[in-house]
Amino acid sequence: MKKSKPTILVVNDDGITAPGIKVLIEVMQTIGNVVVVAPDGPQSGTGHAITIAKPLRLDKVDLYEGVEMYKCSGTPVDCVKLAVNKVFKGKKPDLCVSGINHGLNNSINVLYSGTMSAAVEGAIESIPSIGFSFDDFSYEADFSNCIKYIESITKQVLNHGLPLGTLLNVNFPRGEGIKGIKICRQANAKWAEEFDERTDPNRRKYYWLTGVFQNNDHGEDTDVWALDNGFVSVVPVQFDMTAHHAIPLLNTWDF
Repeated sequence: MKKSKPTILVVNDDGITAPGIKVLIEVMQTIGNVVVVAPDGPQSGTGHAITIAKPLRLDKVDLYEGVEMYKCSGTPVDCVKLAVNKVFKGKKPDLCVSGINHGLNNSINVLYSGTMSAAVEGAIESIPSIGFSFDDFSYEADFSNCIKYIESITKQVLNHGLPLGTLLNVNFPRGEGIKGIKICRQANAKWAEEFDERTDPNRRKYYWLTGVFQNNDHGEDTDVWALDNGFVSVVPVQFDMTAHHAIPLLNTWDF
């Protein structure tokens, strides 16, 4: 008996017309039946935000032949929630993939990323999920060197599944000389943030967020190290944020 193709939900945070999602759709079409639910505009840096104070719009669009596609007025997480509840009507897809994001989501960036939050929401729904990001913010970014790794990682997840409550954060370095894949941990790094203060024509102050990425982790098993050295970084991520190692300490306190 011939096995049916898997159903794959494709989402992102750069918007439904972004070049990255087009590449991801094309790759997923070689693997399974694709359904796209993506924001109608850029939603970078929205993290795990959801829309609760205004109605959501979900409109069917026809951008790529043979692909069922919807644009959503909400956040990346809204897209996954609506996909599961309204598009799939509770019958969950076999896989959720998010991206390909224009820009890295390594280290601490995973907390702010709309791309990764969409994948996290997929995992919350017990759907095997992967977030893909590439070290190039350009609209003309060349994703061609990422394709074979996206295919390989996706097929491995479909073949083997993922532990419950776990998803993959995959980041690609820029350049042609990708050396392979490294399974990594998240680097201990953060943004040293500053706010550029300016004045508008009405003499009111406003601010632009700026900052420098600071890596405080010199281990050679991190996502930052892997990317700096030409490898694709693959980090298993979980949404259980319990600091389990702190529980014994708290149990010694006299409340």
